[in-house]
Amino acid sequence: MRTLQTDLCRMLQIDHPIVQAPMAGATTVELVAAVCEAGALGGFGHAYTEPDSMREDAGALRARSSRPFAVNLFAAPTPIEPPEEQQQEAIAALRGDFERLGLPVPARIPPAYAPDRAQQIEAICDMRPAVLTLHLGDMAPETLARVRSVGVRLGGSATSVREARHFEALGVDFIIAQGAEAGGHRGTFLHVPEHVMTGTLALVRQIVQAVHLPVVAAGGIMDGTAIAAVLALGAQAAQLGTAFLLCPESGVSEVHRQAIMHMDGDETTLTRVFSGKPTRGVRNMLIERDERAPFPLLPFPVQQKLMAPLRAASARDGSPDYLAGWSGQAGSLARRLPARDLVRTLVEETCDTIARLHSFMVP
Repeated sequence: MRTLQTDLCRMLQIDHPIVQAPMAGATTVELVAAVCEAGALGGFGHAYTEPDSMREDAGALRARSSRPFAVNLFAAPTPIEPPEEQQQEAIAALRGDFERLGLPVPARIPPAYAPDRAQQIEAICDMRPAVLTLHLGDMAPETLARVRSVGVRLGGSATSVREARHFEALGVDFIIAQGAEAGGHRGTFLHVPEHVMTGTLALVRQIVQAVHLPVVAAGGIMDGTAIAAVLALGAQAAQLGTAFLLCPESGVSEVHRQAIMHMDGDETTLTRVFSGKPTRGVRNMLIERDERAPFPLLPFPVQQKLMAPLRAASARDGSPDYLAGWSGQAGSLARRLPARDLVRTLVEETCDTIARLHSFMVP
C-alpha cells in the first residue's frame, strides 16, 4: 500500500495522515485497533467514560495493537444541579415519550452528570496514550503540563481562528479545525456556537495561516479526494468520523447505520435537544418536534443524561424517532467497509487524487 507522510505523521508515529474521530459511544476497542493497525491514528471517545473503564479499554487495545492511539475528553464545565423547577419542566415535556416507550418517568436527574474530570486525567496519565485531544473547551495549564509530563501529545478542537490561537497559547501540539459540516458536538467554547459556522475548507485555510502548529482538518471529509483537498489547503492530516460509523467494528446501532445509509444528500441538522449543546445529526421525529415547538432544555450534560434512556430504547426498538444519529453533512458518501479496508481505500484514493492533479501541470 502506498503511504503519505507529513510532519504530523512523523510526530505521532503514524503511517498515514488520517485520524479516526474519537466519537463517544461509537469508538470500540475493535474499531480503534483496526484503524491503528492500518497505520492511521485510532482514538477513543471517552467523554462519558469512567476512569476504570478507560484503563480497561487501553489494556484491551494494547493486547491487540502496539501502535499509537488517541483519547478524547470533553472539557466543558460540568454544571451544578439545575433547580428542581427546571428539571421538572424538562421531564414533563418528555413524559409522554417515556410512557410511549414503556420507560419509567424519572422523578429528577440525579448527579453526577459526567465522570470526574480529575480522575479521568489520572487515568490518562496511567494509560499514556500517544495523544489526548480536547473538545468543547480547554483545561488548566497545570493539568495540561501533568499530561505532557508523561509523554502524551496534546490536540485541541477549534471552530474559529480565535479558538485555534487560544490553544496555541496553551502549548498544544496541533489544532483540529472543526468545520460546520462535522457530525456530533460542535467544539465551540469561546463563542456562541451558532455564530461560528465556518465550513471546513475556509476554516482550515484560515487556521493554517493564523497559527504555527500542524492542523488537522475535520468536518464532511469522507473519501480520499476530500483528504487531498484539505492537504492542499495546508492541513497535515484529515479527521474522519462519520466515515467510520458504518464499519462493522463501530459501536453504533444498526438503526444509526441505516439512517446514514439512507441519506439522499444532506438530511442532517443542528440540534440541542439531545445534550443541551449543538450537535449535528440526521433529522428525525424528535428533532422536528423541537423545531416546531422547542423543548425546555437542561444544561449540558444534564440534558444528555435525561435523554439517554430514550436514545437507548430507540436503538433497542430499531426506531430512528429518538435516535441521536450523529452524522456529518457528507454522510451519504459513507461506505460499509471494515475499518482496515476503509483506511487502505482512503490512502489509495488520496494518492490517486494527488497524482491526477499533478497530471494537469504543464511542463
